[in-house]
Amino acid sequence: MDTWRRLLLAMVCGVAVASIYAAQPVLEPMGRDLGVPAHLAGWIVATGQFGYLAGLVLLVPLGDVADRRRLIAVHLAVTAGGLALTASASAAWAAFTGLAVTGLFAVVVQTSVAYAASVSTPAERGRTIGVVTAGVVVGILGARVITGALAQMWSWRSVYAVLAALSLALAALVLTALPPEKHPDLSTGYVRAVASLGDLLKQRLFLTRGLIAFFLFASFGTLWSGLALPLADTPWQLSESQIGLFGLAGLTGALGAARAGRWADAGRAAPVTGLALALLALAWAAIGQLPWSLWLPIIGIVLLDFAVQAVHVSNQHLLTTAHPDRISSVIGSYMVFYSLGSALGAAATTATFTAHGWAASSLLGAGFAACALAVWAADRRLPVDNADQRYRHLPSTSELPRVR
Repeated sequence: MDTWRRLLLAMVCGVAVASIYAAQPVLEPMGRDLGVPAHLAGWIVATGQFGYLAGLVLLVPLGDVADRRRLIAVHLAVTAGGLALTASASAAWAAFTGLAVTGLFAVVVQTSVAYAASVSTPAERGRTIGVVTAGVVVGILGARVITGALAQMWSWRSVYAVLAALSLALAALVLTALPPEKHPDLSTGYVRAVASLGDLLKQRLFLTRGLIAFFLFASFGTLWSGLALPLADTPWQLSESQIGLFGLAGLTGALGAARAGRWADAGRAAPVTGLALALLALAWAAIGQLPWSLWLPIIGIVLLDFAVQAVHVSNQHLLTTAHPDRISSVIGSYMVFYSLGSALGAAATTATFTAHGWAASSLLGAGFAACALAVWAADRRLPVDNADQRYRHLPSTSELPRVR
């Protein structure tokens, strides 16, 4: 796949995921404008997240039974409709409806990754996934900076209006610029594709990588859902725009891990995972210094996001290589672990910080990282079975046989 087409799919992922996280920096004015009580404002973000979880189960499997390129365009168009409804909402129920629709169809991210993997040669699949999923990180972290700037210049509604326009433009561009899949297998029925998700849990590779993702993104959520609390507290007392700039440190680390796809293509996904998870745990030692220093936590944030992205790309590379005939379903199922882990980290860090301070939140994040590393280490020590052997000994993914 050409570089500019990879970048187009990365943009699709970035805009889609930004549409889910856009409410976080503007939660207070958005809730006030819509008449949502302060103690219920969290549901503005949660509505999109619940829609996203539903989409992972109900919509992502469509990619295994339909043309993924057209699905990407349709999902982007419907996402634009949900964003437009949110931007123009005069009542809370209308905004919540728009947010739910937006979250439901934001799973275009997973369909885009599946499409990118399916049209790539085995030798470049990891590189392609690395570039495309970098758009996800840009959307998550970049939204914190851009959303705050747009809201400050105009209003929170302008954020959703701009995202709606971008979604529509990308939908048209996808249909004209991306090639169709060469030989899509559309023989699997939709009901069978959804029902087969449970079978994945019986497979060691999927379960191991899913559990690693669960703890990985619990650690990620612990940082990014809790970081604003100590930064706004004494002694720093930073403003919202200043706090948003910390997202740039995360972007630096995450984009630096784009090469993880090349490492996976070279057959080094397993050792890279172990090293990155160890780095993730060590990063929390620097992040934990936040009450006394700003520079050490910034270094820790760069390392943390580098490690998270490296593991995330390696996970998806291994899973899509093992299941080339059901790429959409396996990615959608894998991302359920991602969503649940992120939710756990977000809920746990706020409660922990309120009760015990940032040192306890840092220990929590390091603990999640240690759990992920323990899962990886336990899997490496178990007897090698037929399905797992090729991932340890073959030098290149181009030699991997299909797993059925």
